[in-house]
Amino acid sequence: MENPLAYLEQRADDEWLIGYDSRQFNQYAEKLYLELVRFSKDGKLPQIILAEKNPVKFLAGFIAATAAGCPVFLCNPDWVKAEWQQVFELVQPDLIWGEQTLADYNSINFAIANQTPIKNRIMIPTGGSSGKIRFAIHTWETLLASVQGFTKYFDLNQVNSFCVLPLYHVSGLMQFMRSFTTGGKLAVIPFKSLESGQKPDIKQTDFFISLVPTQLQRLLNNHPDWLSEFKTVLLGGAPAWDELLTQAKRYHIPLALTYGMTETASQIVTMKPADFLNGNHSSGRVLPHAKVTIRTADGEILEANQIGIITIQAASLALGYYPDISFIKNQQDTTFFQPDDLGFFDEEGYLNIVGRISNKIITGGENVFPFEVEAAIMTTNLVKDVCVIGLPDKHWGQVVIAIYVPNNLQVSDEDLKTAIQEQLCNFKRPKYWISVENLPRNAQGKVNYRQIQQLAITWLQSRPNHSTNL
Repeated sequence: MENPLAYLEQRADDEWLIGYDSRQFNQYAEKLYLELVRFSKDGKLPQIILAEKNPVKFLAGFIAATAAGCPVFLCNPDWVKAEWQQVFELVQPDLIWGEQTLADYNSINFAIANQTPIKNRIMIPTGGSSGKIRFAIHTWETLLASVQGFTKYFDLNQVNSFCVLPLYHVSGLMQFMRSFTTGGKLAVIPFKSLESGQKPDIKQTDFFISLVPTQLQRLLNNHPDWLSEFKTVLLGGAPAWDELLTQAKRYHIPLALTYGMTETASQIVTMKPADFLNGNHSSGRVLPHAKVTIRTADGEILEANQIGIITIQAASLALGYYPDISFIKNQQDTTFFQPDDLGFFDEEGYLNIVGRISNKIITGGENVFPFEVEAAIMTTNLVKDVCVIGLPDKHWGQVVIAIYVPNNLQVSDEDLKTAIQEQLCNFKRPKYWISVENLPRNAQGKVNYRQIQQLAITWLQSRPNHSTNL
C-alpha cells in the first residue's frame, strides 16, 4: 500500500484543500517529515503528541509523522489540565506539536512510566465521555481499509468531504483520509463558524458532510435547504431520535445513518440515503471491509430479529489500546471486537441498535433500554435534549430517571408524564424527572454519563424520603 508521502507527491499540483494553499500545505508537511528523519538518525523514533488547533498544521503534522513511521498520539487541544495529566502519565512524548499542550505539559509534575515506542502506529483518543481517556492503536493500513470499504459501498472513485468535526477525532480524521487518498477535495471549518453562516464556496452535490445528531438538529432549524443539497449527510456519533429523523426526511435530507467507532476507524455499517428517504431508520447494512454478527454472551450467533451482543471483525479494526495489543481472539485466532452495544439484524440485513449493555436498567426484574425511553420523550416535542439513566433503589433494584432540557419554562414533569403514557408501559416510565439547562456532551454529541450520574445523585439526595440506595 502506498504511504502518505506517495499520496502527497500525487497531489503536488492539486488544489485539494479548500480555503487554504494546498501547495503550501504540501511543502510544510515535507519540511516536518525531513525534520523527523533528522531527529531519528540515531535509530530512535520520536513519540509525538499532536494537538494543533490549526487544521493545516494538524494535518501536515499527521502526514509527516505517519510517513516517518513515528508513533503519533492525536489529542484534543482543548483538554483541561486533569485530562492532560492522564495523557502524560500514559505517554512519554519526545515532541509536542501544539503550543497550549506544551504549556500544560510544563505545568504538570508527575512520574512518567517509560513506554517502548511502537513504530508505524497512530493513536486515536477514545473513551473521553466516561471520564478516562485512552488511545485506540491504528495504522495507515487500518485507516486505508476503512476508506476502501467506504468507497466500495458507495461505488465511488473519489470522495469530497466537508468537515465540521474535530480532526483529532476519528470522525474528522477519516473525512481527511477519504479525500486525501482518493484524489478528492476537503473543506474544513469549525461547526460554530458554519452555524453562524460562514460557508465555503463549494458545490454541495459533490460533497459528503458528517454530523452528529445535535449538529443536524441545529442545521435543520437554520439551514435546511442548504443541507439538503449535499450528496450525502452522514450521521453518527450518538443515537438519533425519531422526531429528528422525521424532520430530516421532511426536508429531503440525503441522510446516511451510520454505526461505527474509534476502534473500527469510523463506520462499518451505513444506511444509504435512498433507503432512509423511503422510511428506513436502521443503521443500514455492513460495509464490505467488515463482518458483523449478533451473539449471545456465550458466543452463539443469533438469527434475524434476535437481540444480542454486536460482534465485529474488520480490516479497519484497531490493534488494541495503547500500550497493549489486547483485543480478544477466538479459537481460530481471528481477531474480533465486542463494543458495549446490543442490536439485531432484520430479515433484509439491516442492523438495528437497541442500546448499550452497560446502560441497561433492570427495575423490578424488567429490562429497560434508555434509548427507547429517550426516543419516546423526544417525540413529545416538549424537550430539546434528554438522557435516561438508572440508579440503585432498595425497592426496585434500580429506578429510571430522566434528565431533560425543556423546550420552554412552561414544560413541567407532569406534562411529560402525560405525554408518554400511551408510548411506554409503566415500568419503563421515569420515576424521577430532573430539568436542567443543558446536558454535558462532548464535541461528538456523546453524553458524559459520569457527570449525569453525579448530577442525578446530588438532586436525589436533596429530596426528602427518596428511596434510592445511593
